[in-house]
Amino acid sequence: MVQTPASPETETLLIELPKSIGLYVTQEQFAALAAANRDLRLERTSQGELIVNPPTGWETGERNSSISGELYLWWRNAGEPGQAFDSSTGFILPNGATRSPDASWVSRERWQALTSAQKGTFANICPDFVVELRSSSDTLKSLQDKLREYIDNGAKLGWLIDPQQRRVEIYRLAKDVEVLENPAELSGEAVLPDFVLNLQRMWD
Repeated sequence: MVQTPASPETETLLIELPKSIGLYVTQEQFAALAAANRDLRLERTSQGELIVNPPTGWETGERNSSISGELYLWWRNAGEPGQAFDSSTGFILPNGATRSPDASWVSRERWQALTSAQKGTFANICPDFVVELRSSSDTLKSLQDKLREYIDNGAKLGWLIDPQQRRVEIYRLAKDVEVLENPAELSGEAVLPDFVLNLQRMWD
């Protein structure tokens, strides 16, 4: 269901979209929709299909907050290298998709190379590091496809964290996916030196 909030220019509409019907928008239309619906988490595929992500439950929200918080603490303690972002941030990838990872980081060199126009509302860049946290409403395949998309568009390291199965899939540039069963922690490796995410809170 897609609901748009009422405003002086619009009235509230409820639209039921069957799975067989996609809603396609341009980048400009997507930006206008996102600006008018700031409470919704919207994404856009490389083909222009609009994706409306439902609000997360409290467990996923708590886990998301923990991941973003740990990434932020690493960023502060490491001297604020590059830029760290939470799940509310959208990026326009090189393939034209607009995606919002649950947590992400862009190196200082790549961020500073962007022009003001390229940063815009949604920065025209794929983060170096991305995290996707599976919620009860997410299919595993949809998240696996997103992680592959990030890597194909320039990400160096990606984590797909699945609390339901206590499993993590690690995606790296030019390498096979590594699957970890019930790991205690994850390392940021050479991409985020000294960053370690304790996963005990994810599994509890």
